[in-house]
Amino acid sequence: MSENIRFYTRNAEKLSTQYNSVSFENVHSDWVSEIPDQGFVLDIGAGSGRDAQFLAAKGLTVFAVEPATGIRERAQQYTVNQNVHWLDDRLPSLDKVFSLQTKFDLILLSAVWMHVAPSERERCIRKISSLLKARGKIVISLRHGACNDERTMHPVSADELAAFAKKFGLAFRLVNENPRKDELDRKDVSWQTVILTLPDDGSGAFPLLRNIIMNDSKSSTYKVALLRTLLRIAEGHPGAVIKREQEKVALPLGLVALYWIRLYKPLIDHYKIPQHGQSRGYGFIKDNGWKSLTSYPASDFYVGATYPGDGISKAVFYTIKQVAELIEKMPVKYITNPGSDTKVFSVNRFQPKRPNTGLTLDGKFLSSFGEFYVPAHIWDSLTRFSAWIEPSLVNEWASLMAGYCDKNNIKIAKGDLLETLAWIDPKRTTAKVRSRVDELLTKDRVHCCWSGKAIRSAGYAVDHAMPFARWPNNDLWNLLPTQTRVNSSKSDKLPTSVRMMNSRSLITEWWEQAWEKQADEFFIQANLALPNLSASNRNFDNVFEAMTIQRDRIKDFQQLEEW
Repeated sequence: MSENIRFYTRNAEKLSTQYNSVSFENVHSDWVSEIPDQGFVLDIGAGSGRDAQFLAAKGLTVFAVEPATGIRERAQQYTVNQNVHWLDDRLPSLDKVFSLQTKFDLILLSAVWMHVAPSERERCIRKISSLLKARGKIVISLRHGACNDERTMHPVSADELAAFAKKFGLAFRLVNENPRKDELDRKDVSWQTVILTLPDDGSGAFPLLRNIIMNDSKSSTYKVALLRTLLRIAEGHPGAVIKREQEKVALPLGLVALYWIRLYKPLIDHYKIPQHGQSRGYGFIKDNGWKSLTSYPASDFYVGATYPGDGISKAVFYTIKQVAELIEKMPVKYITNPGSDTKVFSVNRFQPKRPNTGLTLDGKFLSSFGEFYVPAHIWDSLTRFSAWIEPSLVNEWASLMAGYCDKNNIKIAKGDLLETLAWIDPKRTTAKVRSRVDELLTKDRVHCCWSGKAIRSAGYAVDHAMPFARWPNNDLWNLLPTQTRVNSSKSDKLPTSVRMMNSRSLITEWWEQAWEKQADEFFIQANLALPNLSASNRNFDNVFEAMTIQRDRIKDFQQLEEW
């Protein structure tokens, strides 16, 4: 396929003009009624951007995949100011698409399938179908006829796609039994359209999660704690996935341990509640680890945090190491599929070396403890439905502890336990940004990231661009200085994609002004929290693009009111 990609780059101007000379409605007239009213579209082999522009104009969020540099660069200009995210990616791997950890309502392959080698087609359908939402559709146009240039095109057939559909549990529909004419008036070319639909997700994720949360026999809170740990990572750190395979995703084991610490620390700091119904304590509390951190609040342990002193860095290292060991030995061992001994999760634990001096909680350090494997369907459910799942987890956790309290004659109200289990208060974590704003205001102007007007030290707000109430994230990239009245107007609403694009320069200029000289923490947080960023990214524009993708994901997942 690489020679085809070079052809589209060499002939970008001619082909773009040709493709854009015919309308979407004419080219796709036989299935235009299938376009969803809202949601996410994946346009694979997006070419000139004609289809992406049309779909975005209908209010859909479009991810356009095009591996040919020349035609993609022209298409990006053609779709400027539209809600189109361009990706340099290709079939069959679609690595960058999968790193988005997003499901799609519509996946379009227009004038692409004939370029896919027959030996790769089954893998393509298997991978593409795993990107569909329940009831999502894959639309594939089939080109019949000769090719009169140097491109490689293979024969295609609806029957082949029908066989793949049966194999992967998709509903098959051939829209037009009789091929229709080519809109570019090529006499020897005709087209058919096939639609493959995922009638139901069929993953079994919800029944399994419900079994673990509510019905599975538990001797401790560890199982519920592990699920909530994974949920917090799935919701807050889509960029944390080290690799994704068909059946599972891999996370840094150190990140899982870090979130475990964040969840348990308020409980252990506030209450002396036994881990079991008896008097047994928590297996991860050791003298050289956890007990050396008793004076530090949970808010001191976050992605990007740096611990310069030998004493605290040693304690942090051993705490993460000991928690990682406990997670493998306890909840991972005992969370199994219903009616079997088959483990749901698995761990590949490494033996990391303790840093000689200080340490930073970055991706490299957190990955040094090993890899934690989550079934892909469980991960997708945790990502998409966290707003439904987390309340069940928190309530079950509080109920378990209330039961321990009753057995041990400890007087703690369940409401107090629920309050302690609440995620970290955002007001505590705006202090660093406020301090930076105050420092800059003594020698420079700082502008509101939404209005562009100068803010004053006498009164301003620090806004969570992605509202904390619905997506709890206190990373530096998500905290923006704003005028107080603007922040009050925005409240917990999600900025529209248009407002985000209009504020692009204001947001990136703030990031550069505030964090360019202390960028490590900023980029460590952004690269783990946002989709499609590499661990080595140091580009503010890349962070903004990933931020707009995350905005669209949150809108799709939670249907928030927009501002």
